[in-house]
Amino acid sequence: MHRIAVIPGDGIGPEIISEGRKVLDAVSEHYGFEIEWDEFDLGAERYLAQGELLTEEDLIALSRCRAIYFGAIGDERVKPGILEKGILLALRFHFDQYINLRPVKLLQGVCTPLAEKTSEDIDFIVVRENTEDFYVGIGSRFQGKEKKELEVIRELYYIKFGLDVESDAEEIAYQIGVISREGASRVIRYAFDLACQRRKKLTSVDKANVLTDIYGLWREVFTEEARAYPDVETEFNFVDAITMWFVKNPEWFDVVVTPNMFGDIITDLGAMIQGGLGLAPGGNINPSGTSMFEPIHGSAPKYRGLGVANPVATIWAGSLLLDQLGEHTAAAAILAAIERSILSGITTRDMGGNSTTSEVGDAVARFVTLS
Repeated sequence: MHRIAVIPGDGIGPEIISEGRKVLDAVSEHYGFEIEWDEFDLGAERYLAQGELLTEEDLIALSRCRAIYFGAIGDERVKPGILEKGILLALRFHFDQYINLRPVKLLQGVCTPLAEKTSEDIDFIVVRENTEDFYVGIGSRFQGKEKKELEVIRELYYIKFGLDVESDAEEIAYQIGVISREGASRVIRYAFDLACQRRKKLTSVDKANVLTDIYGLWREVFTEEARAYPDVETEFNFVDAITMWFVKNPEWFDVVVTPNMFGDIITDLGAMIQGGLGLAPGGNINPSGTSMFEPIHGSAPKYRGLGVANPVATIWAGSLLLDQLGEHTAAAAILAAIERSILSGITTRDMGGNSTTSEVGDAVARFVTLS
């Protein structure tokens, strides 16, 4: 039996999570294992009613589950960033979910904006470091010439670059990116291990030609870790170059490992070339702890309750969840069932169809029992 925490969240979150649960319940029954659901009321409604985001009691209860199934977060009544930082990012950091796993795979029957590319050309995985880089939250803004902090920043600019911040500057802002050797090493090793299970090719992304300190360390660690994997072909790509090659030659890639910020950017590009955000799942993974799985799209509040939201990314995230729990056959069955439902023409309007959210969930749940 697997105990899974579920956080439906905001907007279309409850609708798409409902379909994901429907499919997971169907596949668990078909393959002979049990799921015990533990639902958590986290999101805009509780925040607006009680002023609570994520409590210590919530974290203790969530830690009893090896997996969290997450819908979507964000509400037009709440200032952007409050829910996202206070719940989603807080969960990632608290449970040290240092792997963000994003499969970029074009399913049969799905259209890609890339001319002449097929499902044989687009099938790779991005492994994004999930807890460091520029997302550690170190930064500030300073106003007023009298601020001592502003003078310190001016001095640093002059020492480092020989540049003077304009003497009449009333406000400046800074953000610091942090990469540790340990943080880089563990995500890069994970990516190498994953490449060994696939086509044995690993691409590292950085911007070490400009941001030489932070990404110079990343490149150094990658080179050191590569020595333990002589059978894996390796290469370096600068982040601006890899966006070009994703579009021109996606078939070149197998596993891609990247620091946090660059991973955030290139995986949205990956989502588009695999058919759109409605088809893009993500996993926030701690290999030895509690992991969290979600669609990468937002809460889309304007579509809430209309039955038009595409649940495929959420259902696919459920496949990633089962794979992490060791239910590999069931995980593969879900992905195959998604593909069969698409080929059968059961798609929501964002994919050119007219099926409802629940009709797509029903179809995938039916197809998993036929595998």
